[in-house]
Amino acid sequence: MPLCLNASDPAAVEAAAQRLAAGSLVGMPTETVYGLAADAGNATAVLRIFEAKGRPSDHPLIVHIPPAGAADWRTAVAPFAREVPAFAAALMQAFWPGPLTLILPRRPEVAAVAAGGQDSVGLRCPSHPVAQALLVAARVHGVHGVAAPSANRFGRVSPTTAAHVAEEFTELPDDALLILDGGACPVGIESTIVDCSRGAPVLLRPGVITPGQIEAVCGQPLRARDEAAPRASGTLESHYAPRAKVRLMAAQPLQAALDVLGPDAKHIAVYARSPLKTARGVVLRRMPDDAAQAAQALFAVLRELDATGVKLIWVETPPEGADWDGVRDRLQRASA
Repeated sequence: MPLCLNASDPAAVEAAAQRLAAGSLVGMPTETVYGLAADAGNATAVLRIFEAKGRPSDHPLIVHIPPAGAADWRTAVAPFAREVPAFAAALMQAFWPGPLTLILPRRPEVAAVAAGGQDSVGLRCPSHPVAQALLVAARVHGVHGVAAPSANRFGRVSPTTAAHVAEEFTELPDDALLILDGGACPVGIESTIVDCSRGAPVLLRPGVITPGQIEAVCGQPLRARDEAAPRASGTLESHYAPRAKVRLMAAQPLQAALDVLGPDAKHIAVYARSPLKTARGVVLRRMPDDAAQAAQALFAVLRELDATGVKLIWVETPPEGADWDGVRDRLQRASA
């Protein structure tokens, strides 16, 4: 079982920073989800992430950087990015620290393994105080950024608590992973990803930062993802999936299906906003009406429902609207 330390203890943060500098893995809380962190500049350490997750080595990781003292983000990303377009700098100024990842042209001599061999690299500065404290402490030990995908087995439901991380990696040796327990993640889904490597902003993955917010800062429209877009985290058709099969349904057909099955629906769990009638024994959880609250709870609820041993998880399709794009994206990939 991985070692788990209370992140409110400065000694625990320092121990985690020393682990990163030594090439080991650290479970790191962020505002989005927990990350499985390693020194982005240490190829051997980054390969340990791919091995632990069972993740293909050509699937790039996001590099998390320490906060900029005077919001000088161009300087902050300079160890990894060889170019920062003006619109990307504006996005940094507006949304960093926070749940926004920017894909930028990569310096060829750094982070090749973390970037999955691409000539671009995903960068973000997390706003979670524990993540920031760890990144600052690690920088003292020569770690300028950490590669940190979600701390779960590849393709599975992302973790939003330290306990989720521990559950994912019970088979690792005790000394292979240290987890910093910083509580439940307040955002709950992964960052919005914008490609800034090709002269115009392109949305690669939706999140809680909406297209409208991004366009207002950029002063130009977001382009649609195309075949020339670089590979990015969390963009595979099937992702974020529990063991049970997830199915998205509108409220009316969902209720109709439950009515038809009656007591035979006991192998199904339901997650919905609408008031539904279910037979005794059917697991039913209420989805929040607010998009931000739904995002914060989403992965924890999927894990909870999956742990009941049901074969199917029926989820009411989220409403239309940019505020729900991130939740809708995660559920569509979970059901693919």
